Amino acid sequence: MAFKTISTFTATDREVDTILPAAMALAQREDAHLTACMLGVDMTPAGGFYMGASPLLLQETLERAQADAEALEDRARRHLSGQTLRWASEAAVVQFGGLPALVGLRARFSDLVVQAAPYGPDAPPTREAVIEAALFEGRAPVLVVPDGRLPDAFGRRILVAWNQSNEALNAIRRALPLLQAADQVVIAVVNPPVHSAERTDPGGLLTGWLARHGVRCEVSVLARTLPRISDILLRHMADTDASLLVMGAYGHSRLREAILGGATRHMLENARLPVFLAH
Repeated sequence: MAFKTISTFTATDREVDTILPAAMALAQREDAHLTACMLGVDMTPAGGFYMGASPLLLQETLERAQADAEALEDRARRHLSGQTLRWASEAAVVQFGGLPALVGLRARFSDLVVQAAPYGPDAPPTREAVIEAALFEGRAPVLVVPDGRLPDAFGRRILVAWNQSNEALNAIRRALPLLQAADQVVIAVVNPPVHSAERTDPGGLLTGWLARHGVRCEVSVLARTLPRISDILLRHMADTDASLLVMGAYGHSRLREAILGGATRHMLENARLPVFLAH
């Protein structure tokens, strides 16, 4: 399946100026329709108004969010106008607690969601919420672009993280259009279990299936020489000159990763190249 509908969600001027052009470039490359949703987010927590407060206060915060969304849409249209790609834009107003429902509904009808990295000193809280909503509520794959720009060699060499999990396999299935177009695909298996079903041929079943889809790939079995799986994958990306990592997202619960960390969170905190995620 090709990527024919690509979506992106932006809530700040910086996101419009960085991640929207990346989504536009990918939509042009894939001959896809781009849907840009500009979010005006009311950050007032549920129950944030004291008992007896005037309803005008709530109305004021919503009107401010509406103005923010409309200003972002005007900014986005300046990027999009005159482009040869097919596109649509909308301004949406939502309270922060309602982001999962709004993003999930729109992501559900997208082949791919393109977003900025969710962590960093300047990252607003909406970024993490949007990515998780697209993955869990929308069941859509997400391409995270850390610096808001696709590398010139994007997709030529791809590293695939394989641990035999449902999340990893779903990510690979959803990334097939990119894998089929790549010059080189490396399947990375980190410290495969001795008693696993693939113990005698790590990644063998996967590479056979990918070969039937026209994907040229090889397997790299890596020892766990660093404490974190994400660090091993990042080092191997540099060793293979890969411009994209494909991996399953949140094999552990989001709560556990938020508190204790995990491969997904560590990767999103440290990756400097695009990461393709699916749950």
